[in-house]
Amino acid sequence: MTTARQVAADVLDLARARKHYASELVDDQLSKTKLMPQDRRFVTQLVMGVVRRKATLDAILTPFVTRPPHAVEPRLWDILQLGAFQLVFLTHVPKHAAVHESVELATYIGNAKAKGFLNGVLRRVSELVTDEFVDYGWMNTVPFEQGKTGPSYRKLNRDVLPNPEENFPEYLSAAFSWPRWLAEHWLEIRDEAACVRLGFWFNAPPPLWLRINKRKCDRESYRLSLAAATIDAEPGEHPQSLKLLDNASVRDLPGYDDGDFTVQDISAMAVATAMNVSPGMRVLDLCSAPGGKTTHLSELMQNRGTIVACDVDAKRLETVTALCARLGATNVETHLIAENGEPPEGPFHAALVDVPCSNTGVLGRRPEVRWRLRPEELPHLIRLQTKLLFQAIERVKPGGTIVYSTCSIEPDENSGVVNAVRRGIRDLTLEAEHHSIPGQPGDGSYWARLRKPI
Repeated sequence: MTTARQVAADVLDLARARKHYASELVDDQLSKTKLMPQDRRFVTQLVMGVVRRKATLDAILTPFVTRPPHAVEPRLWDILQLGAFQLVFLTHVPKHAAVHESVELATYIGNAKAKGFLNGVLRRVSELVTDEFVDYGWMNTVPFEQGKTGPSYRKLNRDVLPNPEENFPEYLSAAFSWPRWLAEHWLEIRDEAACVRLGFWFNAPPPLWLRINKRKCDRESYRLSLAAATIDAEPGEHPQSLKLLDNASVRDLPGYDDGDFTVQDISAMAVATAMNVSPGMRVLDLCSAPGGKTTHLSELMQNRGTIVACDVDAKRLETVTALCARLGATNVETHLIAENGEPPEGPFHAALVDVPCSNTGVLGRRPEVRWRLRPEELPHLIRLQTKLLFQAIERVKPGGTIVYSTCSIEPDENSGVVNAVRRGIRDLTLEAEHHSIPGQPGDGSYWARLRKPI
């Protein structure tokens, strides 16, 4: 019988060869198994935890491995990381089980002779980890979680992290598992305390927010239907938002097939709302996939008028079509933009420009981004974002609205782009803007509402 740890090991192996997000690979692999719900949750916890904590796990493991990490077979290093993650970050897994079950994975991957190596390293890690938790970060305390009363660090029996007083960027990189360049970059624009808060937020499983489809039901009645299914949820500041307080499979939630809701972070819900659309308008959604904001616009427009939903990727446009079908959004027309092509001609009453970005506001939800993003990509992204915003403005009627948005917390991608475009278009008015800080209460993001001169 397939075990949760075997599935997790397979997903980590697949993640090296594919460009998909780990969460997508987890869902794909779980669809091929018959694991119990608690084991399915354990797979997700293991995979996402290892991807988030990669650099910290490496800092813990490396002193006990006599050969350099690159000389260890990748699948064996995956197993070491899985074992170390359970030992350090999962208090509900007994230490002996974390070691034994991880060592047994050597046989599963066809390398039984490596059992002694895995056992020796993981037993040393087991001896390193204590059951003492403190409220300060140091070379022998690993960031554990941000609790209601403050940060919690797990104490180790020896120093494994860089000295934060001597080299804080290096400490941040190892303790909170970021690339060194990103730690240095954020310390240039944020203070140390803010960076630590980001570290705790991005290493925790993000909350699951639902946007209730106002055309199908109201928030309170849907909350009661969840309660009837013994699922707790609480309303958020946005009038369509509910935050799930219990673990649940989204597809198994009441009303999924009927389109009563969709998954969308509360920070993203604010974007379509900021456009102030009304029924009968013609709206351009320039970068629409996967369709969360597109369908929200449709709800706000009461399915009247037209939304032209564009993307450069045909497969991603299919996700927009599928979501529209489930939620009953019938006023959406998808439009594939050819490579280096132009968006459809206007005029439009309004435009949404939810641009491709660095994703630095959602590193907890998409943890691989921290390892894939390169500093040299930011200038390219900013040029693309600026171009897309100009294109949208050109296609909106005089006096029309343009909302620019990202899921980034980089000033240069956010207000930097908006200010640059405003310098290029005289009398373009900035009516409102909002910076969402990660963890307060959702993802990090940005939006700005602009008004085209008459």
